Amino acid sequence: MAEFDSFRPPEEPRGPRRRGTGTNNTRSNTRGKKQRRGEELMVPKAQFEQYDSYYGKPIVKFPPWEWPIAGYLFLGGVAGGSALLSLGAGVTGNRELERNTRLAAFGAAGVGSGLLILDLGRPERLLNMFRVFKISSPMSVGSWILGAFGSTSAIAAAAEVDELTGERLPLPGAARGLLQWAATPAGVASGILGAPLAVYTAVLLGNTSVPMWQDAHQELPALFVSSAASAASGAALVTTSTGNAGPARALAVIGAAADVAASRRMEANLTAPLGETVRAGKAGRLLKAAEACVVAGGAGALLAGRNRAAAALSGAALMAGSCLTRFGIIQAGRQSTEDPKYVVEPQRERLERRRREGRTGDAITTAR
Repeated sequence: MAEFDSFRPPEEPRGPRRRGTGTNNTRSNTRGKKQRRGEELMVPKAQFEQYDSYYGKPIVKFPPWEWPIAGYLFLGGVAGGSALLSLGAGVTGNRELERNTRLAAFGAAGVGSGLLILDLGRPERLLNMFRVFKISSPMSVGSWILGAFGSTSAIAAAAEVDELTGERLPLPGAARGLLQWAATPAGVASGILGAPLAVYTAVLLGNTSVPMWQDAHQELPALFVSSAASAASGAALVTTSTGNAGPARALAVIGAAADVAASRRMEANLTAPLGETVRAGKAGRLLKAAEACVVAGGAGALLAGRNRAAAALSGAALMAGSCLTRFGIIQAGRQSTEDPKYVVEPQRERLERRRREGRTGDAITTAR
């Protein structure tokens, strides 16, 4: 006896079967289909409460992303922001800052690419992302941006390493001269690609079906760019002497202020009840810690002056805040898929807004 049989009501005994008629066995419904008498559904019809999903399953499935993706988002911001900072340092003749930010850009891009490959599972899967170039796909465009950025930043970083080691890299004379000549245009190219590298991941998240990311698709780019500026300037404060870190300090203060403002704006503009995903749970704790680190790092960069230890601590706090922001956004997206109300209520709100505005051609509307 199956377990569910104990919950079924008793059935009346079936009568004798008559030959030539189907009245005892079947009956016709209004649509011409036949249904056997006395039979019950093996699985009861799903009963939906206010926010229930099908058999308790989430309405939207979260992408199969683990911590390496959050790490990649953070390091992509460090790489893009560092490349932009190196471009400005090169224009102003700040050689120490230019060298350190070039190395930071390539290092962050390299480690970030390694985390991306780790999440993909097999290294050759990365090559599949370059099979086509689709302008309407943020992932396709971002893959090509990452590939181009990695190549140009590698040339600039190799030239810096060769200079730091006293030209001890095993290069023939002609190749060394070509490398030194190509370092400047490669640094400029990576600086131009730095901003798209820092922001494309925000566009990618906003283009998914994850409720929190989709609802914040207009605010995420500003948050990611300001967070990248904070992280890159923080890395420069850690690695550069205070005498040459003036531009990094200025960018740190601006980036920290913009980071906090963008985070608050995102939280305020989230459709109810999605604001809960960035205030409560693990995501709320991560984002609160991120804001505390960013505020502390920005204040330290503003007040530290030429104190080397204070500048390094401020830079580390800014980098930690940027990293926590990426992990917090990933976690908030995960939390928004776990409860069906975060899918249903924003959809209802958007539909009501369209109705109030008289736009019903792009949505399914039903009479009340």
